[in-house]
Amino acid sequence: MENDTVYQWVGKSYIGDFTVPKKKLIHFKENLTFPFLFQFRYHELQNEFPFKGRWNEKFFSNQHPIILELGCGKGEYTVGLAKINPEKNFIGIDLKGARLWRGCQSVNDDHLTNVAFIRSMVDHIEYYFSPEEVSEIWITFPDPQPGKERKRLTSVRFLDKYQRILKPGGIIHLKTDDFEFYRYTLRVALEQGHKILYSTDDLYHSEISADTMSIQTFYETRWLSQGKKICYLRFSLQNNK
Repeated sequence: MENDTVYQWVGKSYIGDFTVPKKKLIHFKENLTFPFLFQFRYHELQNEFPFKGRWNEKFFSNQHPIILELGCGKGEYTVGLAKINPEKNFIGIDLKGARLWRGCQSVNDDHLTNVAFIRSMVDHIEYYFSPEEVSEIWITFPDPQPGKERKRLTSVRFLDKYQRILKPGGIIHLKTDDFEFYRYTLRVALEQGHKILYSTDDLYHSEISADTMSIQTFYETRWLSQGKKICYLRFSLQNNK
């Protein structure tokens, strides 16, 4: 996990070889108190995750659609979407506990009941969700992983994982400031036979509106202030295999 932090998993901790700021240690301890933040060791996932296939019934207590944000960071997008879409459930996934703490604090402060967070690698997503349990996935400003196609969150490897948990025709949203990553994702989606619903290499000068522009992440605000263009792609996964 994080090589510069204390590893916190279900009430346990492991001190790595690096100095950890006191503030970060406090945040990790507070993370253990949030009932909507789930942190499991890999070996613990070999036993079925308690809400897998049961998120609506056992956690959210409703039948609203489930939307994921992958690499959610501080959770700005997850929380922002949850506020303006109370008829949907949102789950943010990220590996960094310090970042997730900020999102958890926002959920507490705003008394949101349609949000959860998972501290995990995206590679392990199938341990947390059953087939057809998820309606949409947001991927906001992911690491473009230059030269490491297999690690890209929109590579064929990851799209196959998403297809296993998404409902038929499930939707993927991508926002990125990296034009080459946007173009790569568009190419992969087309080559795999998925349906392009909308694409633009300059979101804020397009005709699109609503959620895609009403919420901005920390990084998005930074890129816009630097005059960078934001690319946006929306496509639905087609079961062509």
